[in-house]
Amino acid sequence: MSSVSNGHQDVDIDLAQLFRAVWKRKGRILAATALVGCLAFVGASMMSPKYSSEARILIEPREPNFTTQTNVQAPTEPLSDELNIVSQVQLLQSVDLIKQVARDLKLYELEEFDPDTNPSAVSDLLVMLGLKKNPLDMAPEERVLKAFQEKLQVYQVEKSRVIGIQFTSKDPKLAAAVPNAMANVYRSLQSGAKLDSNSEAARWLEPEIANLREKVREAENKVAEYRGNADLMQVSETTNFSSQQLSDISAELARVRGERADAEAKAENVRNAIKAGKSTDTLVAITGNEAIQRLKASESEIRGKIADLSTTLLDGHPQMKALRSQLVGIREQITSESTKIAAGLENDANVARSRETQLIQQLNTVKADSARAGTDEVGLKALEREATAQRQLLETYLARYREATTRLDKGASPADARVISSAVEPHEASFPKVIPITIVAALATFVLSAVIVMLSELFSGRALRPVGPVLRGEGESANELAVETANERSAAAVPAPRAVAAAPAHTIPASLLSVEPDEDLAEAMEETLELREQPRPEPEDQDEFSVESVAKYLIGSQARIAFAISPSGDDGSTATVMLARELDERGRKVVVIDMTGSACPTWLMAARKDLPGITDLLCGAAPFSETIHPDRLSGADVIPQGNSDVRQAMRGADRLSMIADALADAYDLVLVECGPANALSVARLSRNGAHEIILSAPKPDEQELVEIMAAFEKVGYSDLVLMSGGGNRQRKTAKRSAA
Repeated sequence: MSSVSNGHQDVDIDLAQLFRAVWKRKGRILAATALVGCLAFVGASMMSPKYSSEARILIEPREPNFTTQTNVQAPTEPLSDELNIVSQVQLLQSVDLIKQVARDLKLYELEEFDPDTNPSAVSDLLVMLGLKKNPLDMAPEERVLKAFQEKLQVYQVEKSRVIGIQFTSKDPKLAAAVPNAMANVYRSLQSGAKLDSNSEAARWLEPEIANLREKVREAENKVAEYRGNADLMQVSETTNFSSQQLSDISAELARVRGERADAEAKAENVRNAIKAGKSTDTLVAITGNEAIQRLKASESEIRGKIADLSTTLLDGHPQMKALRSQLVGIREQITSESTKIAAGLENDANVARSRETQLIQQLNTVKADSARAGTDEVGLKALEREATAQRQLLETYLARYREATTRLDKGASPADARVISSAVEPHEASFPKVIPITIVAALATFVLSAVIVMLSELFSGRALRPVGPVLRGEGESANELAVETANERSAAAVPAPRAVAAAPAHTIPASLLSVEPDEDLAEAMEETLELREQPRPEPEDQDEFSVESVAKYLIGSQARIAFAISPSGDDGSTATVMLARELDERGRKVVVIDMTGSACPTWLMAARKDLPGITDLLCGAAPFSETIHPDRLSGADVIPQGNSDVRQAMRGADRLSMIADALADAYDLVLVECGPANALSVARLSRNGAHEIILSAPKPDEQELVEIMAAFEKVGYSDLVLMSGGGNRQRKTAKRSAA
């Protein structure tokens, strides 16, 4: 098995090798690039040029022309939303619009839009063989429509209300004419839709307005008839005749009552003054009378004469007596006149009282009439409301009718779109771009050729190198490399090889299963064990008990768990690693548990020796998933020795059987490398007869093997598998009996 073909191996990509491979084949790559570039240039030059032109339309609400000439505020239409813009894009691609443009420009007369009228020989052959439908069976209008749609592209400009119309044609004039024609037809359709809407509104409003006029006239006649029958004469918008009359009588009654009270008070005051003999000069009713004023003036004049004559005449003088006699007469006249004034005031009070009585009677009558009018007015208001509602509806319909009839003119209903960029005749072809096509084709060929070269290097393994030790040769297998690595490590660790049996038992813990809770032994486990170089056995001498034969036997027996015992130490553990890799080559999923004291499987399989392993798992220092690591040279997995205290870990050695059972559910074979463990230690972990026991002895001693088999027979294992070969491919199974 090649080490570079295994998916579980940690490898690096050798970038330098990739670039060397590309550089080595630069001639072929450049030749292919130049060839494809020339072909692309010639092919693009031979293609018929196509021209593209584009027109752009802005979707926005536009006001009718008449609104700018009046003071009427036209309703503002909302801005077009995203869905409306998308709808307009679909409208521009509608079949009816395209057909109208095709008719206006007479596109059905052009061969470009109906190439099926002159089919090629290949097309005729395909039609004859039934591989293609006859295009002439389709109507000419449909063929033109299909060709038109292939050349048309309508899209919304991102984050805007602008729609682009792009058309491609062999004729540059036609490429510019089609987008402009589509824009004009689109605007005409929109304007026509508005005209149709206004025309339909006007036709519907005409009979409705005539009907409403009749209803308004009937409602107003009912109001007038009801008002006349109920005698509800309207004085103002809010007051009728009865209410106004009641208000006037109430005001007059209040005025008459005031006059009566004033006359009674004045008459009483004058009468009391006269009876008491008091002067009436301070009474307004007396002093305001003209006769009293004249008498007072005469009295003052006579008093003045008396005063003047008293300086020259005595009181007994006849002239003085005459003047005093006149003064007494005037006073009597004043008193008499005051009495008349009091009587007149009483008469005024009596008249006011009579007038008050009449007004009260009239007020009562008007109140009764007003109450009756209030009842009648309820019905009148109902009729007025009905008439008002009909009148308002009529006015609304009339306003809408006037607006609809005003918009019947073409200029009064513009489309909600305007052309912001007209299509112009292009001077350069949009396709093919000869130079860009040539450059892209050449560049793509160059990149693709380089990628193909790199992929071939990767798949062949020449551009891959393992992360671990460098491979000695492309033909070496993983098992041979494992033996060589172990030998190199052993040679570097000690000056000369020596047998495992020569090491003292208390200084070299050969197997974790034999560890006792002893401090000296725990310290000794931290030291690096010496390895011995073992010569590779000749395949022809070990055919029966080779690694390949044992692997074949384990596959045939469908064993799930196997314990490997290595009496000779690390050379046996190395053979166990070779067995795991051989099983992986045969398609079996294998995991190796390193229970040796020297950590030989860990050295050979794991990337580093300090990875968490079985001792950490038994101590609970690491979870299950973190203790399983891939083999660096194969697809097998390994559970290293670990970093926890060996003595503490072996207190939970009984859990190893449960761990092995759990791993057996996920792997085809769980291989436990125990090192030079004794039969009792292995029996403590394995159920009798349920697991395979492998004696890994690359250079077996027959007497020693007999003793080991006898020891295993005492604890219940009568059948052991001997594995002594290391590299042969004859795949024979060896099963030995202790008997």
